[in-house]
Amino acid sequence: MIVASLLLILVAVVLLVLGLAGGSSLLLIVSIAASLLAAVALVAGARQVAAARVTAERGRPGRVRPATTTRPGTGYGSPVLPEIPVQHVPPTVDAGGTGWRQPPEPPAAGTDPHAVSDSGPATAYDDEPAAQEVTPAQAARVARLGAEVRVVDGRPRYHLADCAHLVGRAHEPLPVAEAVELGFTPCGRCAPDTALLADAHRI
Repeated sequence: MIVASLLLILVAVVLLVLGLAGGSSLLLIVSIAASLLAAVALVAGARQVAAARVTAERGRPGRVRPATTTRPGTGYGSPVLPEIPVQHVPPTVDAGGTGWRQPPEPPAAGTDPHAVSDSGPATAYDDEPAAQEVTPAQAARVARLGAEVRVVDGRPRYHLADCAHLVGRAHEPLPVAEAVELGFTPCGRCAPDTALLADAHRI
């Protein structure tokens, strides 16, 4: 079949040259038909060679197929794939002890965060400013911003860089979206959400 396809290709080339030289469209059409027949013969010949090769390999003595093992639940004859190791990525939030990006601590158990005593609201930190009041829509918009705010380790509020509450305290810059995700809330003293939304509106 392969020899026949080569002969058909040769005939197609000759007919193409004669058709172009003589300006005969009939010879050009016959040349195209011969090319198509050559392609069909070539594909058929390739399939015959592949089938003959498979038949020869099956009849060869001493040829043993590789064994496949099964694992419960994988089905008969399924190859066993090697276990892929899982890389451990440490969390960005410290799991305990001191360190940056600690989530805010909740009020002590048994205390009402809204209860007012002689010294003020009963919160985990007496000197912590109240949270800024924002609507859910405003909070959702702030959570999508990439602006930077400041947080104090273990304290529940995030602040603007010039907030008076940060004076004398070690603080860290943090994207506001990450601060919200970690559970920080806006400071009522410097009102960061109002400023951030105003800046975003101006852009």
